[in-house]
Amino acid sequence: MAPSTTTALVITPDAFLQHWQGHRRVTRRYIEVFPEEAMFKYSIGGMRTFAQFVMEFVGMGVPTLRGMTTGAWDSEKLPTPDTKSEMLNLWDKNTEEINRLFAQIPPDGFQKSHNAFGQWEMKGHELLLYIIDNEIHHRAQGSVYLRSVGIEPPAFYDRS
Repeated sequence: MAPSTTTALVITPDAFLQHWQGHRRVTRRYIEVFPEEAMFKYSIGGMRTFAQFVMEFVGMGVPTLRGMTTGAWDSEKLPTPDTKSEMLNLWDKNTEEINRLFAQIPPDGFQKSHNAFGQWEMKGHELLLYIIDNEIHHRAQGSVYLRSVGIEPPAFYDRS
């Protein structure tokens, strides 16, 4: 049998976005339970603070989606908020922008190869999966921080 020339769809774009936003909801709960001072100052073993991890997440999703939708691969370095409340507001605005831009990805944008930020040559879905994997990885480091200050981290499997 000859190989198929059509692309198999394993997950719909809407389901992909819902999966990503599920992880973002978990991360938001981490931000909510983090003690204010620990979020911005606490680290273990030379790792960055949880606020620095969060700012990395904020600086990845929207610029990547802009690149995928416009071809302009400009990175975005936003200042770190001073309070947990400001961080949550930034997170929520970032979530809205992700939803808006994700809806603009052209049908071939997930399979199309992109030269992201002039550094990474990957298909669109690979870039987005990297962003999700990166968030999960650093959120796990946040779990260690929370446990070390006596707080049970939010359940990673509850993405509601």
